[in-house]
Amino acid sequence: MESYQRDLASLIELAQDTDLQALDSNQIRHFIARLHGQGLSAKSLARRLSAWRGFYRFACKRLGFAGNPCGDLRPPKARRALPEALSPDACAQLLDRAPEDALEARDKAMFELFYSSGLRLAELTGLDISALDLSAGEASVTGKGSKTRIVPVGEKARTAIDAWLGIRHGMAKPEEKAVFVSRNGGRLTHRQVALRLDRWARKAGLDVHVHPHMLRHSFATHVLQSSGDLRAVQEMLGHANISTTQVYTHLDFQHLAKVYDTAHPRAKRK
Repeated sequence: MESYQRDLASLIELAQDTDLQALDSNQIRHFIARLHGQGLSAKSLARRLSAWRGFYRFACKRLGFAGNPCGDLRPPKARRALPEALSPDACAQLLDRAPEDALEARDKAMFELFYSSGLRLAELTGLDISALDLSAGEASVTGKGSKTRIVPVGEKARTAIDAWLGIRHGMAKPEEKAVFVSRNGGRLTHRQVALRLDRWARKAGLDVHVHPHMLRHSFATHVLQSSGDLRAVQEMLGHANISTTQVYTHLDFQHLAKVYDTAHPRAKRK
């Protein structure tokens, strides 16, 4: 109730001497633009516009207002949060750590594959041994919408997976098809993978929380920075629309902007 009162008070303040009944959609749009310019977030603007729309609905029913000037208006879209990615050096620090036991040999294979192939978490936990072709450096994964694609598996990932498969039989149940299994012999859950990655990253000395999707983001960002081939990254990630992949161009631009700020003689800050 208090937030509604604040939102309505904001409308009255913006309208100044203009009667609320006389406001039209262009004026409301101007108010939204002004608030946006003052730094109000898209979420706050959406709430404010919703409160104004509700007030005018009430006023049309009970107070005789002629129309609702907020009826067809939409707030600015929220800025899409950029995915978090590790730097190439941080990825090297994470993945160059040697495993200490069988479980860590499995973990190293998982995390090398994540970064090597840009897998989703569900694609990694759902991967069966029959879908691996290490001699060809490939894996067949099933993504969203049950769509299957072939992803490359790099040399370091192949080496780590091969080492894990050499000891997997001592942990896996006889009938288990999953590449990566828990200490109980069954397929790993998403939660188990996330916890193991967080533990691994802390032991590797990284001071950020590393989650599984961060390795997928890092894969996409580093491949795009090196190749500039957005279409290839789209195919490797299994995105249905290239617009989904384009978020990585923003990350790439951030990288370029940092290089520019530190390297260009007219951009260096004193």
